[in-house]
Amino acid sequence: MSGPRAGAAGVAASRLLQGLLLVAALGGLWPGGGPGTAAARKDHCNKTVDVYEDVATPEVTAQNFGKPMTCSYRFRSLRTATRRDGILRIRFKKFKVGTLVNASTCVGGYMQIIDGNAKSDLSNRKEPGEFCGESEQPQTFISETSFVRLLFHTDNFTDQTYLSFDSRAEEAFEVYLRYGQHPELYPNRRGQVLAGTYCERVFRDCKLQTCYVQSPAYPGVYPRHLHCRYQLNTRLPFIKLYIENEEFNIDGHRCENIMTCPMRPISSGSQNCPYDYIRIYDGKNETAPVIGTFCGMGKFPYSIIGTGEDLFVEFVTSPAGPLLNTGFHFNVGNWPGHVEPAGERSGACDWKLTSRALSKSGDSEGIFLSVAHWYPPHTSCTYLIQGEPNQIVRLYFPSFRINRIESPIEPWQGDCGESLTLYDASWPDDSRIIKTFCDTFSRAMEKHDFVSTGNALFVRFESKTGSYSGSSLYYWAHYDFFNNTHFGEPVSGTTCDETFWSWRSRSGVLRSPLNTLIYKQGATTTAPERSSTAAGALVMAARAVAVQQAADQQLAAALPPKDVKCTYRFVTDKRLYARVILNIHSINFKSPPYSSATCGECWSDRVDKLLAWEPQPNATGPSEPPTNSSGGAVCICKNNAYGGIGPLRMVSQGEELALQLIVDGAGATSSYFKHPGPLFEAQYQFIHGPLCGPTLHRASEEGDFLFPHLEALGYAEPPRDIHCIWELQVHRGRDLWLHFEKVKFPSRNCSDGKIEAYLPGRVQPFLTVCGENETALRTLPILSSKELNVSPEHEPSVTIHFTAATTPARTAFKIEWTQLHHLPRNSDGILMTSKLVEQRQEPQQAQQAQQAQQAQQQDQGGAAVARPDPDQDDYDDDEDDEEPLPPSTPAPTPEPEPDSCGFLCPGDSGLCIAASLVCNGVVNCPNVTALESAAAGLDVADLPSLPPGAFGAGAGGDEDPETCARPASAALSMAAFVCGVAAGAALALVCGGLACWACRSCKRDPLDDIGSVPF
Repeated sequence: MSGPRAGAAGVAASRLLQGLLLVAALGGLWPGGGPGTAAARKDHCNKTVDVYEDVATPEVTAQNFGKPMTCSYRFRSLRTATRRDGILRIRFKKFKVGTLVNASTCVGGYMQIIDGNAKSDLSNRKEPGEFCGESEQPQTFISETSFVRLLFHTDNFTDQTYLSFDSRAEEAFEVYLRYGQHPELYPNRRGQVLAGTYCERVFRDCKLQTCYVQSPAYPGVYPRHLHCRYQLNTRLPFIKLYIENEEFNIDGHRCENIMTCPMRPISSGSQNCPYDYIRIYDGKNETAPVIGTFCGMGKFPYSIIGTGEDLFVEFVTSPAGPLLNTGFHFNVGNWPGHVEPAGERSGACDWKLTSRALSKSGDSEGIFLSVAHWYPPHTSCTYLIQGEPNQIVRLYFPSFRINRIESPIEPWQGDCGESLTLYDASWPDDSRIIKTFCDTFSRAMEKHDFVSTGNALFVRFESKTGSYSGSSLYYWAHYDFFNNTHFGEPVSGTTCDETFWSWRSRSGVLRSPLNTLIYKQGATTTAPERSSTAAGALVMAARAVAVQQAADQQLAAALPPKDVKCTYRFVTDKRLYARVILNIHSINFKSPPYSSATCGECWSDRVDKLLAWEPQPNATGPSEPPTNSSGGAVCICKNNAYGGIGPLRMVSQGEELALQLIVDGAGATSSYFKHPGPLFEAQYQFIHGPLCGPTLHRASEEGDFLFPHLEALGYAEPPRDIHCIWELQVHRGRDLWLHFEKVKFPSRNCSDGKIEAYLPGRVQPFLTVCGENETALRTLPILSSKELNVSPEHEPSVTIHFTAATTPARTAFKIEWTQLHHLPRNSDGILMTSKLVEQRQEPQQAQQAQQAQQAQQQDQGGAAVARPDPDQDDYDDDEDDEEPLPPSTPAPTPEPEPDSCGFLCPGDSGLCIAASLVCNGVVNCPNVTALESAAAGLDVADLPSLPPGAFGAGAGGDEDPETCARPASAALSMAAFVCGVAAGAALALVCGGLACWACRSCKRDPLDDIGSVPF
């Protein structure tokens, strides 16, 4: 049979076969059929499919072979009275249709998955995309809605084109990987879908485990032709995508055959992810900076942290692709422990942290953390920590870890891919580097104080690689400011030593260091690393320093804490001032906890103490503190502060004083660190300027000095105020008689000029004289040796102070003194005159004895007070003060013999003087009558008007004319000598006489003009 008939017979046979197959299927004869399972229906492809039904494309027949075919499968609605939010899990057993070209077009056939419809809240029906290629392994699609439709199309249906799938319905919250635990507590865990979209979602106030960001249909295969946007937000910065170690599969492979389609590793960058990718923005929308673009397959290697509270995520898939990739899933939260520094930020991570801003915040210490968010390659973050001009900056790290770079944006193979550098400056000055930390070799330094020398410290973090999740140098930095005000000039190379120079400031105050950081052990300024600016040199220097500092820290930790010692030196020049006064007002030492030390013996006990001493004038180099109280040194600690006699006042004998604060290192930090109270307070003053003359007058039989010192009038500037202290030393066992001449005060106000005299060991003066009680100087008491000899350790002396609050332009006085000796008395009260040295010498012999004594003193290096001979022809009472005054530190006079009493002064007082003082032109025997009257309470004005020392000038005194009369033989011998000389040089004598007459006519007593000091 051939021709049309044969064709008709073939069609009839075919229809008969189809009918038989249909009857067999309806009769339950199809293989695999039976109760409870749906049979695979291949008879037609446009149909509504029930859940749990296995579906496959029709078999290839002669009628459909090589022809185009389109099959549509609609799933029956899952919404019932008890199930309203069901979803479909579609398992594609086999799939092969079309060919993927350029990863964007399906050629020869495709399959579409339409999730949702016009009535559902979300749907991709407008742009469902296309799947093509081959998949022999089962792949799952989990719908977002309960309305799903599959569309299968091929241009050439063959046995190499097929589709096989089954499905089942589930409650939405039953998909654990999608909704997590307890989904009923977090209904918006997957975000809120924007109306009219398929995959645009908003996440607000995310916390860990409350926001799941997922690709559509997760954990199944994601649809094609997607453009999903996710707006992520947290309440606090820094927002973090917890994606580390999560499964990630975006465009991981294009086909199942790994030989022809190798798996794509997780990659970043638009050039590496042209088709399917996820792009993350550091902000609220697409205009924010791009953190990264990612695609590939595997476990995501790191998390991503934004700089603020918002991130914007964009998920894009190509219009066509394989039925293989499953997308992504990650949590959203914020990085814990974020602290906003107290300062001003410019840019992403540049900060200016000031002490003023820290004070406003109310915190004592500022805090900043390492860069905890993403940053691009070649990032530089800076922190300028700046205090007031008198402050210094301390920086330390309570926590510091150095890790390898785990999430680089760009790889780096060399050293110091990331570094942290500290500068002792207000800008990155490479010549003032304190410390550099590198990720490759540096050792973290926790709880180590880095202290600036000025008021600023600059910190710079640099990264060559960039990072998605923060710095590899993890640190928690604290900074604070300390008042570094100095009262004197700081001594370089020391922690707290200061020097006070008289030419800088005449007086001032001081106290324990305001910078309490010195009490914290190890808080010394770290020396800057003087290294080359070349990168290689910096790295090599940093390596060496890291090794050395590691060894130094281990050694320092094993040593006991050192005591804190601050030394204060007060230095002057005698051309400006000759003395220093130091007044210590208060001591506030604390007893350290867990210490049993007491201040029983200040010099040897290990307690907080204050030492004051006068360095040796001939010492070379710095003066070492004393170990005992020799030389007038003082040790003060808590239990014997001031010795119970009030504030300590110390007056130097020379041009320097020293004060040292010693704080026990064991309790220094706990007792005084960040405690603003002073440990001690003191005042200093440089006194005794050039107008005062010498400070010390060694013990001599008699002497005098003038104020103002005449030699200084020519070069000394007029002072605004003045304070002079003279010390008159006395031989042991001698009395002292002071008397003043021609005293002139500018006014009766004591602030314009006041004279005070002190005995050894006395706090109050025994004599105070100013313009209002000047007459008190007419009858001064004789100071007994008992009053002068306080202790065998100190030389007998009298200290005289003169103070004036104004310029002493009209103040002048002359002070004279004589050492006296008391004759003992017999048992019957009669003076023991046998103790008198034989003094029956003639006046000339007495004068010769006096000259011999003066010559002997000069040979011994001493300086006696020279007096003119009253019997010389050119003697004038007004010329006795024209002789040079004794120097400030002459050699001490030898101690006199106990019975060296050569002349008995008139009266019954038993006073006597040395023979050398008789008839020397100065009255040395006191007016005993006036003194006794004054002692008896009589008014001195009622006594006869007698000059001072009237008993010496007459009535048998040391200057009585009868006592000083010369014998005739001596006069004749002198006359013969004069005549002989005159005969030999008459002309010379005449000329000399004329010259002397001219000079004497011009001479005047300096005390007559001393009242008008030529300032």
